[in-house]
Amino acid sequence: MNQLFRELDRLLEAARGDAALRGQLLATRGAADPMDAFCALAQSRGYEITLGDLFAAGQEYSDNQCKSTNGGNPRPYDSFDDTLASFLSELEQMNRPAE
Repeated sequence: MNQLFRELDRLLEAARGDAALRGQLLATRGAADPMDAFCALAQSRGYEITLGDLFAAGQEYSDNQCKSTNGGNPRPYDSFDDTLASFLSELEQMNRPAE
């Protein structure tokens, strides 16, 4: 999982200095399959980010939350952290003018 987050950090840093890349990444939200479009774009730019890794990251976070509950959480949460949504939110913050 650490490899995924290293790749996302590298991609975020590249997007910080490249408005066109930032726009392309944000535009993947409008695709028929946004996660697949995001991964395809990232991979075309040389980043090792796969669909399975993105899904697994959110699920692992949820699983760890359940395990950390005293006595264990008998049921997983209704939802879990969406790694892609968090990444795209960071990109949106870059596009906002400073206050």
